[in-house]
Amino acid sequence: MTLDVLAPSGSEARLAPVPPRHAAAFCFALLTTACALASFVFACATPFAAFAVIAAAMLSLRTALPVMLGAWLVNQGIGFGALHYPVDANTLAWGAMIGAAALSATATARGVLQALRASPAPLAFAAALLGAYTAYELVLLAATPALGGAASFTLPIVARLGLTSAAWLVGLVAVSEIVRLLAPLASRRATS
Repeated sequence: MTLDVLAPSGSEARLAPVPPRHAAAFCFALLTTACALASFVFACATPFAAFAVIAAAMLSLRTALPVMLGAWLVNQGIGFGALHYPVDANTLAWGAMIGAAALSATATARGVLQALRASPAPLAFAAALLGAYTAYELVLLAATPALGGAASFTLPIVARLGLTSAAWLVGLVAVSEIVRLLAPLASRRATS
């Protein structure tokens, strides 16, 4: 399967708050802003699975992956620059694994959305979040034998973080829909 097969046209995007030519810039701005907010509030618990679903719903996989990489870089920059994460091999390795997990979540979300393209949006988004969150957590869990941290994968912690991702997804979809609804008003006002 090539990346082009997973490329939504403007009419195929599950979430289209702006014209297709502006989708990548809008998604990047939305996710990096959300990532900055989440990084300061949640530090190591940034809801990358929710971000992955948003990117996969708006963009082709080829475009969504660099957007997610940008969100991850914002997260890491805030973590190391503002939150003073320790600069040691283990922390850097965990940072890299979080990036890999975010990219895996994005690819998984895009695949689920593509498979459920005829399904109602709420069902497709819920399934994409479940798939993205599972992929994200499995990549991180796979790193624990080498990096430690297996104690963080208890059911209460994983469930709480999953619910946090679901809340962020709802919020980001709501912001996108508000932008979609307000965009015609702004363009009419600009032309008058």
